[in-house]
Amino acid sequence: MYKIGVIGDKDSILGFKAVGFDVYPITGPKEAETVLHQLAGDNYAVIYITEQIAKEIVEDIDKYKDEMFPAIVPIPGNQGSLGIGMQGVKKSVERAIGADILFNDDEV
Repeated sequence: MYKIGVIGDKDSILGFKAVGFDVYPITGPKEAETVLHQLAGDNYAVIYITEQIAKEIVEDIDKYKDEMFPAIVPIPGNQGSLGIGMQGVKKSVERAIGADILFNDDEV
């Protein structure tokens, strides 16, 4: 059975535990890299990661972007959104159809 995990600072991710997700509070990028690779190899279908941490480990996340599992989804942390998640959606749409049909460049 597939699982869902959440990586980020404790204050941002603790609420996900209430809905049954596995939470992995981390304190820095090296720890996040280690946890990401462990979850990817341990039957996790979806891994949510706070944008503040995701921006620090972009190369590690990119290793999984063309794989079916895990889907790695950046989410805003308690400091707010950095826009990384929306940029990812925009890039995926452009790659799939060859043009940006969702956003004006001013919006993202």
